[in-house]
Amino acid sequence: MLRAAVASGSELGKQAKKIMDAGGLVSDEIMVGMIKDNIENNATCKNGFILDGFPRTVVQAEKLDEMLDARKQGLDHAVELVIDDALLVARITGRLVHPASGRSYHRIFNPPARLMLDDVTGEPLVQRSDDNEATLGKRLKTYHEQTAPVAAYYRRKGILRQVDAAQKPSAVWHTLLAIFAGQKQ
Repeated sequence: MLRAAVASGSELGKQAKKIMDAGGLVSDEIMVGMIKDNIENNATCKNGFILDGFPRTVVQAEKLDEMLDARKQGLDHAVELVIDDALLVARITGRLVHPASGRSYHRIFNPPARLMLDDVTGEPLVQRSDDNEATLGKRLKTYHEQTAPVAAYYRRKGILRQVDAAQKPSAVWHTLLAIFAGQKQ
């Protein structure tokens, strides 16, 4: 959403670009403003929307709720994908990608037929530079300190849905679809 706003040249996009170019973090107000703008102007949001990775803090959740309350809207669900840190690290540090197509593999769970080569083209696979234990350790620390409390916030509001993300991706996906369809979990 940030990249799209910057590319569009919108006022919020210009503000975000200025901050990002200076190495700063885009403010909660700008992020919530972008979400509001998308809800109001993006046809794909007409029947609902999914925010992936936002809010990341309780303050962001509160600002999002304030914006939605002003529109007489609310969130139907807040979904937390629950997974053991060690399994998450194993999954992420094993990811491999074919840059040209975006095809993904995993060293253990979905290995390519030939080591480090794309099954379709035979071209080399890469691992993202931030898919390493040191970077993930920092991300997980931030998650536990800042983002995990968001789950408690939405639990108090009665909309938190937790999904066991240690399952196979297809099982996680089916659980998510059931939540979005309003089925009891």
